[in-house]
Parts: sequence; structure tokens; C-alpha cells
Amino acid sequence: MNRALPDVRLRVPTDEDAFAWHRIFADPEVMEFHGGKAAELSVYEELTARQRRHDAELGFCLWTMVGPEDEVLGFTGAQPWPREWGPKGEIEIGWRLGRAHWGKGYVTAAALTTLERVRAAGVSNVVAVVRQGNERSIAVTRRVGMELAEVFTHPATAEPAHCYRLAL
Repeated sequence: MNRALPDVRLRVPTDEDAFAWHRIFADPEVMEFHGGKAAELSVYEELTARQRRHDAELGFCLWTMVGPEDEVLGFTGAQPWPREWGPKGEIEIGWRLGRAHWGKGYVTAAALTTLERVRAAGVSNVVAVVRQGNERSIAVTRRVGMELAEVFTHPATAEPAHCYRLAL
């Protein structure tokens, strides 16, 4: 990447962040590769609580991304792969960003910080699972040095889900 990356802060998600994530992810464009619509608020409340536990127990989680004006931009971070299909037992990095902040380098900056933090927590390898066609996320995997390693079939859509890997 040739341009300077923006300043972005990562923090352990708060109870209030569940409301922000729910609002930000209500945008169908943001959710195009995540089921098309935001989950119920209770799902984000449980997700932020689980991420607080991950941070306390593992030293990493899906952190809330906070922009230069202290606004919640979305999330990025790492967690154990949460599904029964795909790279079971591995640590996944991931991100989701509000539409108003796309194309500004926030996810790349936050993903690079995530890689530093998970490496410091003793993680030696990470994966990112990206649905086919999600060119924005695929570009981020490349910017942070990940390579396509395998392809899984997403059980809900029967579409390819690309698994990118990076040794830390």
C-alpha cells in the first residue's frame, strides 16, 4: 500500500458497542456477504460479551474500531473459528466496517494492528475466511500478506468461501 494508513484505535467492545454495531451493520451493503441484513440487537449484545471474555482469556478478540473523531467504525480482530465447518480449531482474523468509512484504509490499519496483537499473545498462524466475490476483503487479506490456502463450501449458501492463511 502506497498511502499512509489512518489512525484507528482498537478497544475491547463495551455494552454500548452492541448498539453501535447493530446500527452500523443495518446497512445492506455492509451485510452483503454476511446474510444481507443485521442480526437482532441481542446477537450483538451476546457477541460483544463473548469478545470481552475472549480478550480476558486469550488476550485478543474482535475489537471495536474507533476513528479519529471517537466514532465507532465497526470491528476488527481475532477469535477462535466459531463454526462447525471450515478451519476448525484455528484463529480467524476478521473485520466489518460501516459503509461511510470504506476505502479509507481503516480495515488495513486495524488488521495490521490485530496481527501484531495476536502475535504478541502467542498465536503462530491466522486464517481469514472470505466469501467469493467479496473483493474488498480479499484485497485486505493481500495487503496484510495473507495467501489463499484452500476453499470451503459455505453450508448456508453453497458458495465458495476462500480461506487465506498467514504464518506469524
